Amino acid sequence: MQHRGEVLFDRNEIQAMVKKLGAVLTEEYRDKNLMVISLLKGAFVFTADLIREIKLPLVVEFMITSSYVDKSTKSTGFVNILQDVNRDITSFDILIVDDIIDSGYTMKHVYDVLSSRGPRSIKTCTLLDKPIRRQTPFECDYIGTSVDDHFIVGYGLNLGDYYRNEDHIFIYKE
Repeated sequence: MQHRGEVLFDRNEIQAMVKKLGAVLTEEYRDKNLMVISLLKGAFVFTADLIREIKLPLVVEFMITSSYVDKSTKSTGFVNILQDVNRDITSFDILIVDDIIDSGYTMKHVYDVLSSRGPRSIKTCTLLDKPIRRQTPFECDYIGTSVDDHFIVGYGLNLGDYYRNEDHIFIYKE
């Protein structure tokens, strides 16, 4: 697949956002029992960089969710948990990490599911927030930056599972 589109955030801009979030989270979770739960597949790149910027002991878990069908650019509104966390989370302060929040369905659903399991605390973090696309009430606790209503790919964000490996984020153009 060919790279088509305008660069929205280059590698250095992304690294600066991740570093800033890592510093904030290091302070927020000092003296807490942090478990970072990364939502796959999109958040794996961001999560890997983010946890290296959190200068504390932490545990990492993964969940695989899906609300898109094949190469669609629109959420179905139904969130399917394909892989769940398989351990007791009651002794942890949970931080759910995703690459982007647009409709809000996925993060809200995962937040509600994990909250019902009785963790010490639960908060959310995303690199990119697209509030104009919100279809369910949800406010993220930690945000790298807000973005306009463009279909973007790169740095974990995908189109039909392609472009995740790009070190920058760009606006996809047909």
